[in-house]
This record gives sequence, C-alpha cells and structure tokens, in this order.
Amino acid sequence: MKNMTQSAILTGALAAMIMVSAQAAAGDSGFGLTTGLDYSSGKYGGTQSTDILYIPLTGRYETGRWVFQLTVPYVRITGPGNVTQGGIVLRSARTTRTTEAGLGDVVAGATYNVYGETGSNPLLIDLTGKVKFGTADEKKGLGTGANDYSAQVDMYKTVGLFTALGTVGYKVMGNAPGLKLDNVFYGSVGGVYKITQLTSGGLILDLRQKVTPTGASQRGVTAFVSHKINQDWKAQAYVVDGFSNASPDWGAGAMLTRSF
Repeated sequence: MKNMTQSAILTGALAAMIMVSAQAAAGDSGFGLTTGLDYSSGKYGGTQSTDILYIPLTGRYETGRWVFQLTVPYVRITGPGNVTQGGIVLRSARTTRTTEAGLGDVVAGATYNVYGETGSNPLLIDLTGKVKFGTADEKKGLGTGANDYSAQVDMYKTVGLFTALGTVGYKVMGNAPGLKLDNVFYGSVGGVYKITQLTSGGLILDLRQKVTPTGASQRGVTAFVSHKINQDWKAQAYVVDGFSNASPDWGAGAMLTRSF
C-alpha cells in the first residue's frame, strides 16, 4: 500500500491519492495514470471567497517495495488574488476578483514499504519523501515560487473489512520571495471500510500546523467512496469540509485511475 499525497493538505487531490494507495494493497504493480477534477472554495479568513480548480495528471510506477510518483497539475484560481492552491495567504486581498490559471506546482515523490505483513489482517508501514517544485507562477498567485521538501510515515492496519490509516509528516518550506514561511508538522487519521468486493468508503481527518506567523492551522474532514471498475480502471469521488481559516470551506472532486 503506497501513498504520495499532493503538496497541500486538505485538498481533494490528497483524498484521491489516499484512495489510490488504499487500493494498492490489492496487488497493483507496474505503471498507472490518475487524473480528475478537484474544486474547492473558501474565504481563508477574509471576506471574499477564493475558488480553486485543480486538475492533476499523476504517473505512478511501482516495483518491488518502491513506488515513484510524479504529479503535473493545472490550476485555476478565482478570487481576491491573495491565496495559493495550498491555502497560503500571499498578500493583502484585492478589492476586485480576478482569475489566474496555469501550471501548478509539480510534485515528485518516492515511497518505500519498510514493513508489510501478509495474511487477512496485515499491518503496512511506508516511508515517503516528496519534493514540491515551485513551478506555479508566484506573480499570478498560483504558488509561492519556492521548492518544499517533505518526509512522512504512513501506517495501514486491516482488521476484517476495515482498514485504519494514519500519517505523520514534516515539511520544510522553501524561501519564498517576500514571505516568511515556517516548517510544519502535518498528519492524518481515518479509515476505509470495504462495502463490497469492488467498492470502499471512508473518512479522513487532516491536520497541519500554520505556515505563517499570522496564519492558522489547517483542519478538515474528507469523506470518500472508491470503486474498482475492472482490473485496469478505478474511480474515486469525495467531498471535503474544512473548519479553519487556512482550509477551504468545502471541496469536492473525482479521480480516475488506469493501471497498466
């Protein structure tokens, strides 16, 4: 079971990657592609909403205990121009709403399965390292313009039809022009229930420390359902409810994965 989340906690992209990883225990190997749509909206402590459309294309290659992933996203942000896709407030809000779009932050990661039990109720432990490249245009407000580096531990324990999930990670924030960003701990906890042989659903609680001195921590819940269409295709859908000034008020999305 492999996991490589996106650069921002509390996005639909994160939920989709968790769902993909939760299904990887079924024996997927080789190469896979994932794409879809993620939409979120929130005021992030301001008076105007920021609406974000996120369309990722993720390639995954799995070999033995290793899995490598690369995500190249398209991002469109409509709002007062002061919030990035990661929920980071860049500057003072504008009085008029604008729309900016383009390449988002490319994310690369590698995961190693350090421990994996066999049998009906396995325990799996993964170590993941990630680099978020500052490819999103900071002048348009699509990103910070800096590279970020993350390391995390993921644990999965299955008991019958239920799988408990947990993540603890640490992110080193890059030197963004004109911003003071703090390194942060982040994590998630939740579970997946196997409804049928092909369909699963669950809940994930996500947490992250604040990245700016005047900002807020991120907190939110994702509810999702995942369905294995056939041996090669999987689909996921989810909704997100954020409950902090650094989180979207709500979000929703769907992802489709093709394994080769």
